[in-house]
Amino acid sequence: MAARSRRPRADTVIGTASSTAGPSTVVRQPTTAAGGPVSHAIFRVARLHRMLAGSLLRRTGLYPGQELVMMHLWDHGAQRQADLVRILDSDAATMTRTVQRLERAGFVRRRPDPTDARAWLIEPTPASKHLREEIEDIWRQLEQATVDSLTPAQQRATLSTLEALERNLLRTTE
Repeated sequence: MAARSRRPRADTVIGTASSTAGPSTVVRQPTTAAGGPVSHAIFRVARLHRMLAGSLLRRTGLYPGQELVMMHLWDHGAQRQADLVRILDSDAATMTRTVQRLERAGFVRRRPDPTDARAWLIEPTPASKHLREEIEDIWRQLEQATVDSLTPAQQRATLSTLEALERNLLRTTE
């Protein structure tokens, strides 16, 4: 007799014994997601992670994703806006709005690209130095909240698994 695969039933609550939804309760997996429990879990975790990031970023005046633009600029210096779109997997309209908001806040400035008259270089301003320190602190807080109950070994295993999932998805989307 062949062994049957052990999947959680779609009507069970994944990761908790509670059946009522509350702030510390894991959401029930919908029956239509029964064929993708990992994908549904990734969706739930990503949503919560982004919500927490947004809450932490609020004090800086940034929205989630804007800090990623700043991180890239701090690490790599001035970049063409089109390159930011490609590197950060964004679209031109969203990146334009993001850069405009960051520019109005005084965190970036645009200057003409000396090698391409049609392009602009986006660079962090000296005023963004204090923002970098805040962002570093926020990401430490976000990391702590995310992995708080995990041992260092579990954190390494989680990171390894997430990297493997990312490679799988990159292969699929290429």
